[in-house]
Amino acid sequence: MAKKTVICNGNTIKLVAEVFSTNWQDDYAIKVEEYAFLNIPEYWIVDFRGLGGLQFIGNPKQPTFTVHQLVNGMYKQQQYPLGESIYAYLFANL
Repeated sequence: MAKKTVICNGNTIKLVAEVFSTNWQDDYAIKVEEYAFLNIPEYWIVDFRGLGGLQFIGNPKQPTFTVHQLVNGMYKQQQYPLGESIYAYLFANL
């Protein structure tokens, strides 16, 4: 059975937060494109075990919080390794 995103209309969704498990290809590649297509303004990936691909979380691998902000239909991403302060656009005062 093929996996599919269950979100049909992204216009009402302002943020999607994924807590990463072991299927990093879905979170870092497939879902990024799907959520951008649905116009979801912000997408977070919480990779608390540092298991994502090197091209996504860097080398050496470490726990990483990634904030994707939708700009002109594509996500601009900012990574925050463990211990760094996180800036989220939708929650600027948080």
